Amino acid sequence: MTSRLPDSFFDNMYAEAADPWQLESRWYEQRKYAITTALLPFPRYRRAFEPGCSVGVLTEKLAGRCDHVVSTDVSVAALDATHRRLTARRIRDRVTLLRGSLDNHWPPGPFDLVLLSELCYYLQPATLREVLDREVPRLAPTATVVAAHWRHDVEEYPMNGDHANDIIGATEGLYHLGGYRDADVVIDVFDNCGGLSVGARTGVPGA
Repeated sequence: MTSRLPDSFFDNMYAEAADPWQLESRWYEQRKYAITTALLPFPRYRRAFEPGCSVGVLTEKLAGRCDHVVSTDVSVAALDATHRRLTARRIRDRVTLLRGSLDNHWPPGPFDLVLLSELCYYLQPATLREVLDREVPRLAPTATVVAAHWRHDVEEYPMNGDHANDIIGATEGLYHLGGYRDADVVIDVFDNCGGLSVGARTGVPGA
């Protein structure tokens, strides 16, 4: 049993279509990204990590909320598409693009935002557990971790989105802040600094 889906799975996807999951045009994706970014508990972040950036639709949105974003993907075609998108928007200098997988050692941080969007179910559960136990302690002291995943079973994937988010939620040192779920998507938001609500942290009366 391999630790994750092989790179060839994604290479084949991008060989068949420039945007295999229609991240640019599908309303489901646009809505999901809007919910994901709305759930971020801080208005601004210093350094974000986005593994599995695909064609860079979410990367572009993160660049508007972060001083710098480090995005990775196993597919060269995906990284090239992200490069073209960011260059066209004149924000290429705010994003570092690297080839790599979530189960590789993460790039140098420290990161105060990690976006795990539609990729953790590509790993075997034990591999995801190992990655999180290794990398979460390396995050910045007030880091946010967001996990957004498709909830339906996919035959090729080692697990579904609910299982992936449950594993993330069980990570030592992460506290659940909130989230969103419907029949299709589950989005959970965590921090590593005690789980204080936005209202309580910003002094809203009664929080």
